[in-house]
Amino acid sequence: MAIVDLTRRARLATLVSAAANAVPFALRLALAAALAWPAAAHAETAMHFTLDRKIDGPVTPFFLAIDKGYFKAEGLDVTVDTAAASPVDALNRVAAGKDQMGVADINVLIQMRDAAATPIKALFIVFDKPAYAIIARKSRGIAAPRNLVGKKVAAPAADPAVAQWPVFAKVNDIDPAKVMLENVGLPVREPMLAAGEVDAVIGSSFTSYVDLKARGVPPDDLAILPMADYGLVLYGDAIVVAAKFAEEKPEAVRAFVLAYLQALRETVRDPARAIDALLRRTEGVKKEIELERLRMAIRDNIVTPAVRSNGYGAIDPARFAAAIDQIALGYRFKAKETAAAAFDASFLPQAAQRSMDDTASR
Repeated sequence: MAIVDLTRRARLATLVSAAANAVPFALRLALAAALAWPAAAHAETAMHFTLDRKIDGPVTPFFLAIDKGYFKAEGLDVTVDTAAASPVDALNRVAAGKDQMGVADINVLIQMRDAAATPIKALFIVFDKPAYAIIARKSRGIAAPRNLVGKKVAAPAADPAVAQWPVFAKVNDIDPAKVMLENVGLPVREPMLAAGEVDAVIGSSFTSYVDLKARGVPPDDLAILPMADYGLVLYGDAIVVAAKFAEEKPEAVRAFVLAYLQALRETVRDPARAIDALLRRTEGVKKEIELERLRMAIRDNIVTPAVRSNGYGAIDPARFAAAIDQIALGYRFKAKETAAAAFDASFLPQAAQRSMDDTASR
């Protein structure tokens, strides 16, 4: 059933009444038609958006945009879905049309597009630096990448950080044959390090570090080695869209980005308040744990020096080209020269709209 915009209706009704005896009949007829214009013209675009992992602190802006009405203000009715703990699953959902948009690792997307012409493009960088990291026990003698030689490292194949291990090893002059990688399930990765069964793990900094602390590992015994701090120039998570949806509803895609950007700014300014939007959708999680995860992501992955200089969401073409060259150290491209097409900047707001403002997080 169409719903008339009551504010608009009242305003037009006043005009009709005031002008009833002062304007020609044709104009009064036009005003009456405008008053009766159904809100179907303002109908919201329904959209399913998928996360690439379970709900955790860093995805807060997507839920905040729902709770604050930012999506609705842009004419969108957004439902957030969760995929399995794998960017591949999220991308497959978008490619299959189950979800129109999502968030996923752009490096996984680049390889999927190369391997099978996956009809998906990235359009907004969420993590200017990827969260890929080595998380190690200092008590095992690990404080720098070179210390990994001769050590046992838990490396779940399903984690996209593990796919970048060959690149990390190459740029840090590590012989991969001298590091014992153990493919383990995601649920046992942190428990194995906490129990001393391995010396380090490969994963996401804000996931593994916070989970290990929660398991009782002393923080001063944990060494975080972010791959982005040791030679990797890759980008991380990005908002992605199905090519068909982008072609059919480009304004809806732009509207989504604008609403997300508004929620992102608010989250960065006040993560302690924004996190409540996430907590309303989870059970059995502790606010302090997810807030720490969110603050780590803001500090290390979202609000980087590049973002402070150039604003949210965009890529630097030269850096992106270098990133593709790095991916090629561990992946054989069919057509590397076309990999740059994975990112479509046409949906980004203007630079002034994406610039940093008062974003000092508390």
